[in-house]
Amino acid sequence: MASEALYINDRITIAGWELTEQFVLAGGPGGQNVNKVATAVQLFFSIQNSPSLSDRVKANAVKLAGRRVSKDGVLMIEANRFRSQDRNREDARERLKELILEAAAPPPAPRRKTKPTKGSIERRLKEKSGRSEVKKMRGKPGGD
Repeated sequence: MASEALYINDRITIAGWELTEQFVLAGGPGGQNVNKVATAVQLFFSIQNSPSLSDRVKANAVKLAGRRVSKDGVLMIEANRFRSQDRNREDARERLKELILEAAAPPPAPRRKTKPTKGSIERRLKEKSGRSEVKKMRGKPGGD
């Protein structure tokens, strides 16, 4: 169990009891240390059952997480970038924080439909007629 709470922003703080950590053996460089010490961290967070997140943030987080979320709505983040448990633990918590911040971001403003300006319409038509003239000149000369 992760004991300390994870501060996301002013409105969102995830309590320590909502996060579960599991340490597993990590591959990669490290010599014999890799075979003896469980340095990789698997951080589990139940998105669906979390009282800390609103419904909109939960839905966005599940979409953003993709395959990292189980059918039960439990997110698993695996961190094995570093050779120490503490740094991997911080890395996993930071990645969870970034995911939730992205999910909590306000939706983009709706797109406003705009019409092309008169000048841009004229320039487009002038360029079209210019291309047309160039292509006409490529043909065989007429016998007038």
